[in-house]
This record gives sequence, structure tokens and C-alpha cells, in this order.
Amino acid sequence: MRMSRGQIGRRLLGLAVVGAGLAFGGAAFAEVMGQPAPWEFKLQEAATPVMENITWFHNFLLWLITAITLFVLVLLVIVVMKFNSKANPVASKTTHNTLIEVAWTIIPVLILVAVAVPSFRLLFLELDIPKADLTIKATGKQWFWTYSYPDNGPFEFDSLMATDKQPRLLAVDNEVVVPVNKVVRVQTTAADVIHSFAIPSFGIKIDAVPGRLNETWFKATKTGMFYGQCSELCGKDHAFMPIAIRVVSDQEFTAWVETAKKKFASNPANSYASAGTAVAQ
Repeated sequence: MRMSRGQIGRRLLGLAVVGAGLAFGGAAFAEVMGQPAPWEFKLQEAATPVMENITWFHNFLLWLITAITLFVLVLLVIVVMKFNSKANPVASKTTHNTLIEVAWTIIPVLILVAVAVPSFRLLFLELDIPKADLTIKATGKQWFWTYSYPDNGPFEFDSLMATDKQPRLLAVDNEVVVPVNKVVRVQTTAADVIHSFAIPSFGIKIDAVPGRLNETWFKATKTGMFYGQCSELCGKDHAFMPIAIRVVSDQEFTAWVETAKKKFASNPANSYASAGTAVAQ
């Protein structure tokens, strides 16, 4: 069944309206900081310099790929319209064209260089850990996280998903607390299987491997709550292993550390895992 030009135009217009609606709707919901939003079609809003660079690189590649796709589409349309048997009954005998061959060799090389330079710069930014103001050790366990602050005292605490809090599947009972505008080094390991520590708004994702200590870093430039999840399939409750980080001022962080030292004193009984072991015994 063939459609008239009017029908095709109306369908294209309808698709454009739907696309615009999704774009505006996604932009409205995306105002929520540090967590996913309904109908979100872009990356979460950046809260660190690393994530700002990731977002820029993502958008740069999106426009570059779109331009290349449209260029190839135009070439295909030209070929179909100009070189079909009806419009061009006598086929061309051309076998070589030096200018075209040079162009399709040099232009892709230049495009790859334009992609490689910011890509390597971003990789260096992610992997080169600056001098840290604070160190946090995150230990992945089935299916929760245990955190300690080696620079701030001998205390650690478990962080489990809270079923009575919002946002659903992301809220926890004990949040990680860090100061704003400070370089935070995150060391990750695991006690059982491989986990992965990931915070989209911070632009970090690193595996937590048993018997190995990995590390990454972030510098949160905005205060508020930021959420992530274990991003490595680790068993039946993998989907219920959230990460919650609260970014506060220096004064609030200092006060929290003093409170945490008392609340999470270095005592095996304070550990969820240790409590489970004690019950088993």
C-alpha cells in the first residue's frame, strides 16, 4: 500500500511532535539532581569536573556522529537519484578518482584524531588521581557496602538499602558523607564476589574485586544527595545494592565525623556482616 506525500508528511510531523514532547518532558524531569528521572534521555547532570568532561565528550560525539550519518544519507540519496538506470542509462566507466580517494583517506583520519585527542585527555583526567583531601574505602559484599574513613579515625559502617525511604531502590540506611569541593579518593575491594562502585553524576565506575584494591577519585562541586548502584552482576540481590553519597559543607562534614566516631565505633558488633557471623556461631 502506497502512501501519498500528504500522509507521509503528516506522519513525519507527528513523529517530530512526539520527539519534541519527549525532549521537553525529559528536560523538565532532569532537574532532579543526583538520581535518574522519568523519561530521561540524556546523562545525569554533572556534579564533578570529570563528569562535566564526560558530558561534553558525549555531546561532541553525538553531534559528530549525527553529521556523519546525515552526510552519508545525502550521498546515498544522490547516488540513488542520479545514477539509477532511468536517469543514467549509460553506466560510467570511471575506475579511479584521485581527489576522492585522497579525501576519503585524509578526512576519516582527521575525524579519528579529533575524537582521540579529547578521549585520551579524558582518560588521563579519570586515571590520574590528584592529591586527596579525604580517603574512603568501600568494600562490596553480598549485597551491601561497608565504608571506612582511614584518614578520619578507626570506624566503619554498613550501608544497606532502606525500604522505607525515597527514592525507591536507591535510599540507604547509612549514607556516605563527604565535603564539597574536596578531592576524595575512593578505594574499592570486595569480600566475596566482584562488585562495581558507580555514581553516574560523579562520572565514576570502578570494580571492587576480592583480594585487590582499586581506586578512583571525585571532587563534588555541588551539595546534595547523589545515588548510584552496584554495576556488576553479583548474585540474586544485585539490584538491591545502592550507593548513596551526601555532599555537605566542611563544617557539616567535621560535625558528622565526630558523630560517626561515636555511632560507628570500632566494634565488630556494629557491622551487619559481623552480626550475621555471630548469629551463625
